[in-house]
Amino acid sequence: MPYCIHRVTSAPPLTCDWYDPAWKGAETAELTHVRPESSDHRPKVAVRLLHDDSHVYGLFQVRDRFIRAVNIGYQAPVCKDSCVEFFFKPDVGPGYFNLEMSAGGSYLFYYVRDHQRTEEGFVDYSAVDEACGRLLTVKTTLPERIDPEIDRPLTWYAQFVIPVAALEPYCGKIGALGKRTWRGNFYKCGDDTSHPHWITWAPLTVLNYHLPECFDTLTLA
Repeated sequence: MPYCIHRVTSAPPLTCDWYDPAWKGAETAELTHVRPESSDHRPKVAVRLLHDDSHVYGLFQVRDRFIRAVNIGYQAPVCKDSCVEFFFKPDVGPGYFNLEMSAGGSYLFYYVRDHQRTEEGFVDYSAVDEACGRLLTVKTTLPERIDPEIDRPLTWYAQFVIPVAALEPYCGKIGALGKRTWRGNFYKCGDDTSHPHWITWAPLTVLNYHLPECFDTLTLA
C-alpha cells in the first residue's frame, strides 16, 4: 500500500489543525495493524505528509486514551510514553531515520545504519546531534508533561517538519525533493503506559519497529 507524499508550494501552518485547507491535498494513511502483544486499548491513528523542495511536513491525528508523557527533552525514550513515530529511508545512504514523538512534544531522532540489536542499542547508529535535531520542528496539542495519565478518551495531534538540511550530514546529499522513492513506516506505541499497545501502518513480522525490510513505499511526487 504505497503512500504518495504530494508537493506543496508553501508550508502548512504550524497549528496542528487536521482540518486546515493546507492539508487538503495530502493523502491519509491509517494505522490499522495491531500487534497481538498489545493490551485491549486500540487508538485510532492517521497521518498525512506533504513536501516541498527542502522539507517534509507531517501531521498525526490520534484518538487515544490512557495518555502519558513523563520522558521529557531531546532524545528522551519517548516510546515509553504515548508516542507516534515516523521511520523513513531516503534513497541515498545506507540507513534510515527514526523520529519518535511523545504526546507532550518531546522527541528522539536517530540514524540507523545497521539495525541489529546490541546492549547499547544497535550495531551501527547515530543519535542525531542536537544542532541537527533542533532543525526539526515538533508541536503537539497537549502539555509537555502528562502525569498522571489522562484516562478518558481524547484526540491529540502531533505536527512535525523535517528539513533536508538535518538529514544530509548523516545520509549524504539528498538535494531537492520530488520524483523519487523512499521507504518507511508509521507507528503508535505506549510501552510503559497502563495499556501498552503497538500499532503500525505497514505490518510487521515480529514486535520490532526497527525492521526496514517491513517498510513500505513512500513516493515523493
